[in-house]
Amino acid sequence: MRKRVLILGAAGRDFHNFNTYFRDNEEYEVVAFTATQIPDIAGRKYPKELAGKLYPEGIPIYPEDEMSEMVKKYSIDEVVLSYSDLPHQYVMERASQAIAAGADFKLMGTMHTMVKSTKPIIAICAVRTGSGKSQTTRRVLDILRAHGKKVISIRHPMPYGDLVKQKVQRFATYEDLDRYDCTIEEREEYEPHIDRGSVIYAGVDYEAILREAESENPDVILWDGGNNDFSFYKPDLLITVADPHRPGHEKTYYPGLVNLLSADVVVINKEETALPENVEEVRKSVMAYNPTAMIVDAASPIFVENWEKIKGKRVLVVEDGPTLTHGGMKYGAGYVAATKFGAKEIIDPRPFAVGSIIDTYKKYNHLSEILPAMGYGEKQTKELEETINRSDAELVVIGTPIDLTRVMKIEKPWVRAKYELEEIGKPTLEEALEKFLK
Repeated sequence: MRKRVLILGAAGRDFHNFNTYFRDNEEYEVVAFTATQIPDIAGRKYPKELAGKLYPEGIPIYPEDEMSEMVKKYSIDEVVLSYSDLPHQYVMERASQAIAAGADFKLMGTMHTMVKSTKPIIAICAVRTGSGKSQTTRRVLDILRAHGKKVISIRHPMPYGDLVKQKVQRFATYEDLDRYDCTIEEREEYEPHIDRGSVIYAGVDYEAILREAESENPDVILWDGGNNDFSFYKPDLLITVADPHRPGHEKTYYPGLVNLLSADVVVINKEETALPENVEEVRKSVMAYNPTAMIVDAASPIFVENWEKIKGKRVLVVEDGPTLTHGGMKYGAGYVAATKFGAKEIIDPRPFAVGSIIDTYKKYNHLSEILPAMGYGEKQTKELEETINRSDAELVVIGTPIDLTRVMKIEKPWVRAKYELEEIGKPTLEEALEKFLK
């Protein structure tokens, strides 16, 4: 008898765990996936074209809140939690629900899920969503290229569209973003690489993606992680980013603590805007959990062209979505810029919200003075656009890593807040990479 499995996910790690361990494994039958965190995933199917010969009808995806009933209804043997950025309490609550319903509960480790490459791999991971992986990845990319290395980046999955078409995606131009109908969240991760003239891959089947990237014969493959998940590939060097704006989270969130325990290098980021005692708390955690890791102190300073436009204005701040939603932050780069450059008032976006943006505020009720750049599909992008244009702000401060005007028409004056990683003192990331480069 095949063990009957229910995989809890959010359209990323869950598909990868299935592909690498369960897809052609005749000891298991994956009855269904569940979905949370991301809208409009539940109700779809993991398609038969990707599911393999054991699943000629594909695999259905249900809402996670139906988990307990599904365990009983479908006689599930194992519930496998396969997504990230979760408080340890939340993980154990799901474990308790699964066990109470009669199933075993499982977390999958690195041995059965990491794919090995024929090329050297540097992985950039984090302890929480919004810690600063993206700017750290860009900094590592710049260092490697300055040393004459050919680098291909691969980003953690965000497959919110047609999964078959998204099996393997290669982004080298802005036209590629349109060709794949990328969401705002996807653009936030891919566009900065394109700005640098660098190639980045993503998709659904990460072994197929890796082999395609290897065919371009890079010197190094750079894993650009998502949320606080651990790498899909076995790294030769693991750099983990920690956030002193959320001290203590580095040891209380899954699987961020895995990344802290496994790291060769830990970057304590955003030190220029964090309280010194919070920086020290994170440093003590790193030294307690991973005393052999190299610690790099860093900042992510804000750059705003035409910053003087902010002074004295009533501003609407639009921030990177995941950092604010399941990342739990109450502000981001846009808010810091608006405060720093003298905004008269940061307005509450909630009275102007429409459609699914209203639902976002209901679900994430810690948000008040900022607007998360939700854009999971054309409809939600239009609702974000309408929310911005309905506001009574005099200026929009855009804190996402992309030019939002590529995907919507903003009828108000706007400025962009950008940020890059800068190391503070010694050691630097250049020094951290020295042995790897040799």
